[in-house]
Amino acid sequence: MTVSPAPGESRPADESPRPDRGTRRAALVATLIALPVTLAVAGFTFAKLAPDEPAAAPRPSATAARAQSTAPVGLPAPTLAERPATVCRALVSQLPDRVRDLAQRPVTAGPEQNAAYGDPALTVACGGTPPIVAPTDEVWSVNKVCWHAVQETDATVLTTVDRETPVRVRVPRQYEQPLQWVSPISDTIVSAVPSATSAPAGCTA
Repeated sequence: MTVSPAPGESRPADESPRPDRGTRRAALVATLIALPVTLAVAGFTFAKLAPDEPAAAPRPSATAARAQSTAPVGLPAPTLAERPATVCRALVSQLPDRVRDLAQRPVTAGPEQNAAYGDPALTVACGGTPPIVAPTDEVWSVNKVCWHAVQETDATVLTTVDRETPVRVRVPRQYEQPLQWVSPISDTIVSAVPSATSAPAGCTA
């Protein structure tokens, strides 16, 4: 038979609620077990989210700075007739200081008809024999200048086929998309080298 205290009566001091030691011990044990489990889960999650390998370094763009030699570039300088020599001097004097990210370099011969840029050297040679363009050959127009391409082992050689005086640009294979490299040179050719009286059909289509 349980007797509850009457209203107004206080509970004896020795009958006040006491904490259950068993319950406290169980809670402590549960906490100790849960903590390492939580840490393990967090570590596993971090490991899954972290990349397996460090991010790759950004590749240099076409306009990024390159380490370039400034030594003179060896080029032949054949003797030109008076008219082509005059045209070539005008062309070389107006060529840009840089072709994209390639700085201009000196040449060993014919600075009035030759130019070079970058390392490996992209070269510009004015004058000489016009290329032979077969009817099935492709030609490309870049900034109003028509070019014929010949693939060599280590370069693409592009020669104008619609100009009074031919201009030949040798683009090393390390430089991708050769036609993009002749774009600034084409702008100078338009202003300095007169158009030829005739050109391959692909140039006028």
